[in-house]
Amino acid sequence: MTKRAQIGLFLLLIAAAAVIPVSGQSQPARITAIRAGRLIDPETGTAAANQIILVEGEKITGVGSNLAIPAGASVIDLSRLTVMPGLVDAHTHMAITYKEQPENNYYYLTFVMESTPLRAIQAASNGIQMLSSGFTVVRDVGNNALYADTALRQAIEQGWLPGPTVIPSGPIIGATGGQFWPTPEMYKYHNMMFPEYIDANSPDEIVRAIRENMLFGARTIKLCVDCKPWGYSVDDIKLAIREAAKGGCKVEGHVQTPEGAQRAIDAGIYIIAHGNALTPEHHRQMAEKGIFLAGTDTPFTNYRGADAAFKQTVAKLKDAWEKKVPLTFSTDFDYWNERMKDQKTGEWLTRGDLSIAFIETWKAAGIPAADILRAMTINGYKAADVINERGPIKAGMYADLIAVSGDPLSNIDALRNVQFVMKNGMVFKKDGVMTPESFFHPGPVKTPSGRWTR
Repeated sequence: MTKRAQIGLFLLLIAAAAVIPVSGQSQPARITAIRAGRLIDPETGTAAANQIILVEGEKITGVGSNLAIPAGASVIDLSRLTVMPGLVDAHTHMAITYKEQPENNYYYLTFVMESTPLRAIQAASNGIQMLSSGFTVVRDVGNNALYADTALRQAIEQGWLPGPTVIPSGPIIGATGGQFWPTPEMYKYHNMMFPEYIDANSPDEIVRAIRENMLFGARTIKLCVDCKPWGYSVDDIKLAIREAAKGGCKVEGHVQTPEGAQRAIDAGIYIIAHGNALTPEHHRQMAEKGIFLAGTDTPFTNYRGADAAFKQTVAKLKDAWEKKVPLTFSTDFDYWNERMKDQKTGEWLTRGDLSIAFIETWKAAGIPAADILRAMTINGYKAADVINERGPIKAGMYADLIAVSGDPLSNIDALRNVQFVMKNGMVFKKDGVMTPESFFHPGPVKTPSGRWTR
């Protein structure tokens, strides 16, 4: 074959390749039109009637009352329901379930008796239950064995199973001991701390721990600020904030003393977890600095809590709200017992049911429904640091939305019965029934170029 003929054949092959469909080439994104009877904007606490939401693929392309529905679009009729953004639990633990028997609410035995694979499966189940109850984002902040939380995030994002967007922290970082008080044998011979906690005492150790968590997929960093009398200083916390920022992470501080809370505030931490140690003066400073509070405000129920503790929790939450602290809805859920049943039906409550029940504390504090809803949505998206891509129902955002009967702006209990859930543009629940089949695939369908990057 002559050189000219070879060139001609080569050009012919290129031309043919240009018109031959490539195996696995992406198909045009599906278009869905949602008819919303009422559409809530939690940021402003307002609702608009008879809105059309257009979704193409995973994202919203348009919202309005007079939008034309494209030919061939599938139409979802929610004209009798109230549509709103998905909910956020800003502080939970999906891969630990410590029990009254045999652990007696004791973390040590959970860590010893349950493997990371088992706890990862628990997390997957909890994630599905949370999504069914309308939680489309969760911040999963520690006590998740050997990075079961980052694995869950990866599995959901790759398309292995349905679940909320997970913002994982990896193991909690703390000074010697973390939240444990181990014996010398437990600590020195059995490495009883890791992976529930990473010991980090010096500046170098703090930097190493943060980098390690981010390497393995953390999207937020959690510090035990004052779990021990030798907790972190203001300078330590500032160092953690600077280092986490290099990996695009914000820092949450677990605080349990007034002194630790003050150090976290002085350092300018992003989120303070647990409100029991906070004073009205702390609340004033947090509001001034815009520090989010994940108060983990446990309600008093037949399966958890005590009346005296509940009254204290309600009073502190009310004070934080009155002083305009940026509040998030957070549960700290990580336990189970035999009493977790619906008292009317006798049926087991789901992880989502148990989480939604925390609105009882907010109601007892006299916080208006619109403010509770804002904490459960917009403030949660901000605390999770995903507000630029998820949350508000507007063009360009991921299509994460839910629908309920009634009006949660006037009656927050409407959230107890979520009828419809859409996550990333896919319907997970319709007419009150989960329909997860479309989420399952035989492979990691969302892994670009065959390689997952954390």
